Amino acid sequence: MSHEAMKMTANQFQKGRYDKAILALGSCEAHGPHLAQGTDTLISHMISCKVAEQVDGLLVLPPVTVGCSEHYAAFPFTISLQFETMITVIKDILRTVYQNGIKKVFIMNGHDGNISPADIASRQIKVEYPDYKILYMPDWWIKAGQLLPPDTFAVWNGLGHAGEGESSLAYYLYEQWCEPALADGIVPDHLPEHVLAQWNFGEITHSGATGDPTKASKEKGEKMCKVLVDCAANAIREMDKTNWNYFSSKSAVKFK
Repeated sequence: MSHEAMKMTANQFQKGRYDKAILALGSCEAHGPHLAQGTDTLISHMISCKVAEQVDGLLVLPPVTVGCSEHYAAFPFTISLQFETMITVIKDILRTVYQNGIKKVFIMNGHDGNISPADIASRQIKVEYPDYKILYMPDWWIKAGQLLPPDTFAVWNGLGHAGEGESSLAYYLYEQWCEPALADGIVPDHLPEHVLAQWNFGEITHSGATGDPTKASKEKGEKMCKVLVDCAANAIREMDKTNWNYFSSKSAVKFK
């Protein structure tokens, strides 16, 4: 049975006894010449569905398919929400999920432009509903590199927009929507060390991809998918053991 809310009836939802949910955040923007525009949505949602297969009572919410992508506008076909809009969208989803009786949510983000809006939205909702429990994976592309052996990737530890890591996951999860022969990217070679440059994407790549997607493979994608699904599923299962009580043994606010 699918655990995706958008594919089930109200009867199936009620019988499913869902007590927690997972929300994927994506985008619609160019991912080099070789990956689908919806890559951020597809990867985060597909991983979320795989996590739900491993965790009892986990409802997969409809993904947010458009994100904050104005900094990718140099490449077609970019659709974007403003940051304020994205914050509102995430808050409205979290708020109505809570009002439907689910007070535990895992946010699986798939796009760099959504990191700050998701952080702001979830923190504001937490203030609004203090008994809400929210877990957040803001950047799976960094987490995958941390979880896999250091020799997994050939270039830049697999990093990059439509780079080695993301392309590998795409080839593994939905190769039918990819054109690997067109893969082309660059590792940005003039960014400062130790501080962030607030770039527009056209300033650091000619192709709409960073990193080296020519080093991508389905085999690497399968390894990435497994460690990411296991990481999220294990985190949720561990939280379930304590009813999502992450409070310190000495805390000013008591667990509810």
